[in-house]
Amino acid sequence: MPFHVLTGSFVHESNTFKKGETGLQDFRDEVLDEGQVAIDRFGDVNDELAGFLDVGRAAGWRITHSVSAHANPGARVSREAFDHLAGIIVEAARAHRATLDGILLSLHGSMVPSFCEDGEGELLRRLREVVGPGLPIAVTLDLHAMVTQAMVDQAQILVSYKTYPHVDMRVTGRHAARLLDATMREEIRPRTLRLGLPMLDEANAGRTDVPETAALYHRAAAHEAEPGILAVSINAGFSEADIREMGPTVLVTHDEGRAARAGEIARGLAQVIWDQRGAVSNDFLTPEAAAVEAVGLAAGGGTLVIADYADNPGAGAYGDATALLAALLEAGATGGAFAPMIDPEAAAELHRHRVGETVTLDLGGKCDPAFGGGPLRLTGEILHLSDGTYTGDGPILGGITHSFGPTAVLRVQGIDILVVTLNEQMLDLQQVRAFGIEPTRLRFLVVKSMQHFRAAFEPIAGKVIVCDSGALATPQAYLRPYVRVRRPVWPLDPETTWP
Repeated sequence: MPFHVLTGSFVHESNTFKKGETGLQDFRDEVLDEGQVAIDRFGDVNDELAGFLDVGRAAGWRITHSVSAHANPGARVSREAFDHLAGIIVEAARAHRATLDGILLSLHGSMVPSFCEDGEGELLRRLREVVGPGLPIAVTLDLHAMVTQAMVDQAQILVSYKTYPHVDMRVTGRHAARLLDATMREEIRPRTLRLGLPMLDEANAGRTDVPETAALYHRAAAHEAEPGILAVSINAGFSEADIREMGPTVLVTHDEGRAARAGEIARGLAQVIWDQRGAVSNDFLTPEAAAVEAVGLAAGGGTLVIADYADNPGAGAYGDATALLAALLEAGATGGAFAPMIDPEAAAELHRHRVGETVTLDLGGKCDPAFGGGPLRLTGEILHLSDGTYTGDGPILGGITHSFGPTAVLRVQGIDILVVTLNEQMLDLQQVRAFGIEPTRLRFLVVKSMQHFRAAFEPIAGKVIVCDSGALATPQAYLRPYVRVRRPVWPLDPETTWP
């Protein structure tokens, strides 16, 4: 008889400092597919589910897929949304309990519902109540997971990405699936060891284009070649979520009898993370300094890509901060683009007009002007109007179709501003090309992203700079009012010691 495996995906990265809640509609706007629909959509793209299917089909599994539910990073997940989506997975496990041999889930690791601090731990707890303590559960996690002890106690196998920008989702799915298959065949008896550090996050947030940080992930992969060391995951943490067990963690999934070696590996990697805690590679420019770079760029030097790090929607920021745009306009920068400005109200207003019309409106800064600036009163020409649909062709979004919702391009003083409705960070060149903006022909391009933009945009850039616009994902952590994190914690408490 083939092994019967239940799969599912429930992904959200929660910024607990963001106003409001992430509701069920936010998952519907992004990805909410059940059963075969999800398999058809993600069966051959760079996604964990595709990796699950690669291994499962080769091994002859009988696969029951429950749900794929993804929402863009944002505020805490509402109880209604969590209970509904977690309930789909739990009820599928209940319905098939008599025949299940294993469960394989794609999670993020930094989901914070409105009623507790640990969404993934709560989901796994509910599953365990249904399937009992012995059924093997394997989980994939984002590199920015905040892994709690509850998660490790409930799932035997945890495997995280090893790249940032994240380009190894399918590879990670295959890794977890292979370990689950070996467990069901009784070739291994896995457990996962967790070691946490008293830091908000790893110094470079896990950037694998930074040699010192990349070395950690290469070392983790090398340890996986040791007998009985099944997976070594380094989770950089997510400093925009204020929970007690936040911060970077090292996970070692190991076979029975290898706990001592797993502990040695975890301590060695954690020590390196601690020793490098002050070695930040980014040079964060003010909006004014970034504008000076944009104005002073020599013609023919290639596109200057300016990352608005602090207003990254991928970290739960609002994506409507105006400080950098205001500085560019004040400095007289021209021949560039700004993508995106997430402002549903402005997008709706622009869609009440036609391409070619001149419109005056208030743009951006409406969610929380204290982080990144208030609305700008601007006059510009509408260059483009669309429903916001695009299909990625880069290393992260290749082949996946998304939508910004009603979208417009407004040219203001020589800057083309991509005004969108739905929350999304910049990951792919098609996020501008689909709307008539060709990045290689620009003097400068602002992208709202911390790091993921590098996978697609760095290859076409003449130069990349990073700006701290003072928005919600600012690297100046002391500007956020932490109340739940376990203290002392570095860098809020510089005197923090470890171990």
